[in-house]
Amino acid sequence: MAGLALVLALAAVAAVLLAGPGSRMGWWSYRTALGSILVWAAYGALAAAALSLIALIFGGRRGLAALALVLSLAAFLPPFLFRRTAQSVPPIHDVTTDTENPPPFVAVLERRAGAANPAEYGGPEIAAQQRKGYPDLRPATLADPPPRAFARALEAARGQGWEIVAAVPAEGRIEATDTTRWFGFKDDVVVRVKPEGTGSRVDVRSLSRVGRSDVGKNASRIRAYLTALGS
Repeated sequence: MAGLALVLALAAVAAVLLAGPGSRMGWWSYRTALGSILVWAAYGALAAAALSLIALIFGGRRGLAALALVLSLAAFLPPFLFRRTAQSVPPIHDVTTDTENPPPFVAVLERRAGAANPAEYGGPEIAAQQRKGYPDLRPATLADPPPRAFARALEAARGQGWEIVAAVPAEGRIEATDTTRWFGFKDDVVVRVKPEGTGSRVDVRSLSRVGRSDVGKNASRIRAYLTALGS
């Protein structure tokens, strides 16, 4: 029983580790990875954990059973946390600090050709979901005049590791693409710098190319950027 538990646990760990990279390499779609591979990995991890506990309680190869239990818990945790996060955030993929007048995309539109998600903002319904799910997202206000604020905004964007697609000081517009680590999703970002009072206002918009829900990624990306901009 301990041996079977270890085999199941190893299979679950392998499925979790390969789900994202396999999607990036084209072995399967991201929908298959999220909707099937990770789900079955979680089930397999639970089965392995149950068999491990039985082996530990009733004796027999306790070393293998303990190892299988540890591996099964390690395999179960990522799918569980992913699902819990997905259920706790709004099912949107376009997030911005200005829901009334979102910064538009210009330079990245060619790169988004064929993307499942359109570049046009979804309107009041999406804005309402964002305000409910991410009430903390607000524009950044800088004491710097627009030229200096633009330079800071561009430096912060580069510091995030984004691929800068366009930087147009005259329009106060920065466009970039960020690639997620595990699945390699391409998400596009636009930063807008404009005068406000004696300083500047900086708005950010982050939009996924695929997926109905971004599982909170765009909001966390904007938060990280604004934190870097303000530091």
